[in-house]
Amino acid sequence: MRLNEWINQKLLQSISTRLDVKNEYSLKTQQSIKLSVITQFFPPDYAPTGQLIEELVKQLGQQGVDIEVFTSQPGYAFQSHTAPAVERAGRIRIQRSRTAQLWPGRIRGKAVNGILYTLRAVLYLLRAWRRRNVLLVTTAPPFLPLIGYLGYLLFRLPYVCILYDLYPDIAIALGVISKHYWLARLWRAINRQIWLKAKGIIVLSPAMKKQVIENCPQIADKISVIHSWANPELIVPIAKQENWFAWQHNLVKKFTVLYSGNMGRCHDMSTILKAAKELQDEPIHFVCIGGGAKRDELIQEVNQLELRNFTFLPYQDKDVLPYSLTACDLSLVSVDASTESLVVPSKLYSALASGRPVAVICSEDSYLRQLVAEANCGGTFDNGDSRALAQFIRLLSRDPQLGERMGKAGRQYLRSHFTPKIISQQYLDVLQQAILPDDVITMSQSQTK
Repeated sequence: MRLNEWINQKLLQSISTRLDVKNEYSLKTQQSIKLSVITQFFPPDYAPTGQLIEELVKQLGQQGVDIEVFTSQPGYAFQSHTAPAVERAGRIRIQRSRTAQLWPGRIRGKAVNGILYTLRAVLYLLRAWRRRNVLLVTTAPPFLPLIGYLGYLLFRLPYVCILYDLYPDIAIALGVISKHYWLARLWRAINRQIWLKAKGIIVLSPAMKKQVIENCPQIADKISVIHSWANPELIVPIAKQENWFAWQHNLVKKFTVLYSGNMGRCHDMSTILKAAKELQDEPIHFVCIGGGAKRDELIQEVNQLELRNFTFLPYQDKDVLPYSLTACDLSLVSVDASTESLVVPSKLYSALASGRPVAVICSEDSYLRQLVAEANCGGTFDNGDSRALAQFIRLLSRDPQLGERMGKAGRQYLRSHFTPKIISQQYLDVLQQAILPDDVITMSQSQTK
């Protein structure tokens, strides 16, 4: 009996010692993290991923992380083609490389420009190596995580990948390439090597995590689901009667349905168009703000159908967003059924912050359905079910109190789950884990199991 007690005592002492070591590292790492964020898009570019990264690094900087952002000159959506080559904002240093703008708006141009930026990012690794940085690498452009892998091979730099989109899966789902094509097989093989060597993988939804695990089961313990977010202090509900943007575009006295953001190949614009056609003789107006591959096609179809209930506007500056996002009575979010689990619509979170109800068009098994139901902030609709969407829009147009209740509930849900402060802490946890010694990580994982 005494022997058993002695053994148990030693085991408890060993576990306690290891926990003390882990806690000691956790206390030290927050102050010692030198982070390099590598992403092609960053403000003043209007790209949503860049705006999210800007808010993230500001929050991490406030928590004591020393940060460099290696990005590009504006090349996605912008008012000015140029921004300072080097810029400082508190603890954040921003370095911008030159940007090629070949064939703007076309897939070929985006691919070439992304490759050129990636090559410049290889040169930046030398600076990151000298600073002994941990790398945070996005999928903007999609093949950018390769930089993290090279940083590890050449300099043993730890890296964490944020998977905004899953490639080549998206290209396969959209019919751009076959899953048996050599490029798809090579891309997936490279992805597996990148993920295996990464210290952490961040995805934006449970469905994305499941998809990644199917492609590479060995990395299940490395994957963290961290949602996108919106800043409820920046985007606050503004009554349309007090909103200059709504007055400027003649939206104050109309029930306004807003789609704000990318109208790309991964978004279902067809269901929105058919609902608008059904509602064309009613006092309901659709506003589409942004760009993307489907924008011109949608404008052409609206003109062919001679619809008068549409307004198209370009991307808006960040300072305008609090007004453009609240110049409506309902916000739309859509994901094409073929790309479910491969992309996550970041526009949902800013829509919640605006205090407006949301209508989400998605597949039957989308995680978005559970989120909207938990938040009680709107409705969800099958891809192609334009009639149900139109009925929901009619309901809200006739019952403004219902829309107000949904909008308030959605904003409260966002404040409880998806603010920059809440989400940045989750990122910080992953980064702290990334610079822990391997034996401490192994110990932590074994205790979790």
